[in-house]
Amino acid sequence: MDPRVPLRSVGQAGPANLELDASPPMKRDHHTRRNTSIAAFALGSLISVALVSIPAQSEAVPQSQPPAQGPDEATVIRGVDAAVHHRVDFIAGYTVTESYKLFRGSDLTHPAAEMTIRTTYSREIGKSYQILSEDGSHILRSAVFSPLLDNEKRINLPGNVEASWLISANYEMHIKPGGPEQVNGRTCYALAIHPRQKAPNLIEGTIWVDVRDYSIVKIEGHGSKSASWITAPSEVMRVYEPIDGFAMATHAKAVTESDLFGPTTVTVDYTDYKITMIQKH
Repeated sequence: MDPRVPLRSVGQAGPANLELDASPPMKRDHHTRRNTSIAAFALGSLISVALVSIPAQSEAVPQSQPPAQGPDEATVIRGVDAAVHHRVDFIAGYTVTESYKLFRGSDLTHPAAEMTIRTTYSREIGKSYQILSEDGSHILRSAVFSPLLDNEKRINLPGNVEASWLISANYEMHIKPGGPEQVNGRTCYALAIHPRQKAPNLIEGTIWVDVRDYSIVKIEGHGSKSASWITAPSEVMRVYEPIDGFAMATHAKAVTESDLFGPTTVTVDYTDYKITMIQKH
């Protein structure tokens, strides 16, 4: 990371240069520059909707031992819904440090672009960001990270965020056969999830929830709809860990394939949570 980069808010960023080809302007015609710019923006938008925040869930709901004869699907789904709503009822906001890395092709060791931000979330306002550091390609940061944060901000606005909650009103859920599974040291039920309507920010895949409290442990799948004609839906994964009694995201990854760019991988690490609880009277 370049320590010389000053702190600034996302809203203060200048116009984004979305051209991925760094060759001299005289060697590129207008249509090539325009098409590449549009494609780069579409790629960034696709990755961003794949990484939008799935609301964390509470581990404070009443815990129970998993039934010996196997889980009752309706009970598990009600538990998942209750965990989400409990979180909404008790978290007023939080701050978290998010570290983004973008990798091109098969090289998952050397990021082509990096950005670290401090995110502030308030249930009344939504999300805001402060950039702490940036490194690597300015073009890729503008084409991918900027639309990613813009989409996060839009989807987390009051009145919008409910549509992305992982609850039965938004998803069909069915317990997968095979019984409980071990995920990150926790015993979990695996549930297949299918969005009730297709959208790039809704995931089709699998969630793993703790058998004791139905809090999310892991999500894995793909966007139910591609955000762009140039790419297939992103493959996405997010891991949650208990922090202050709530399951909060600690790591996420999205992988997008396109004929123009090849494979592009974005990872996010979440650290240093500070959670503010709603004061109940």
